Amino acid sequence: MVAPVLGDHLTAVASAEAILGHSFARPDVLREALTHRSAAHGQRAGRQKGAGSNERLEFVGDRVLGLLIAEWLAERFPREQEGELGRRLAHLVSQPVLATIAEASGLPAVLSVAPGESRAGVRRRATVLADAMEAAIGALYLDGGIEPARRFVRRAWDTAMTAQAAPPKDAKTALQEWAQGRGHDLPAYKVVSREGPPHAPVFVISVTVDGRTGTGTAGTKRAAEQDAASDLLGKLGA
Repeated sequence: MVAPVLGDHLTAVASAEAILGHSFARPDVLREALTHRSAAHGQRAGRQKGAGSNERLEFVGDRVLGLLIAEWLAERFPREQEGELGRRLAHLVSQPVLATIAEASGLPAVLSVAPGESRAGVRRRATVLADAMEAAIGALYLDGGIEPARRFVRRAWDTAMTAQAAPPKDAKTALQEWAQGRGHDLPAYKVVSREGPPHAPVFVISVTVDGRTGTGTAGTKRAAEQDAASDLLGKLGA
């Protein structure tokens, strides 16, 4: 019974290494990056919720990705100022872009997900894919340093980066203009939940326009609203 499981893990690691373009000195780091919280082992007494899943690596990868995209933008658009670069950055690290790139790279196939969640289609959820992509970048950085992470990001984000002819609009502004241009009511934002300690809150916010809803998760209300607006714009094809 054990051999097939180990074989599955080895296959997933090898496939993920091919996706990321890096041979891991510590495969356990990559396995952690590929483990959704539903499949994390050790949910026993004394273990924190989510232990063994890719959530810690997601935290690292989020920062690494932001740095690498900011670096790339500064090189690519030397005449642009902070506001324009910031809008480009926000778009390129947004959940819809992350999920699209994860899907295109083949990442869903190598994610370790609990059987019930797998049957429910969790591998195709934008939130799960975006988190897994950030975790994979975090694993790249921790195993090989900044250069393997940089190589992967520049390859995987090339299409998204070159598609930006002009700085994108702020997601909330773009969604408001989309709604007004079609005669709809203004976007309605709602705090779905707030978790975590006071010094590190996690907000989940939804936004609704014309019966369609997007959701966003971030450490501040403002960032979560932007994430929700970006999510809904992606669903609307805007």
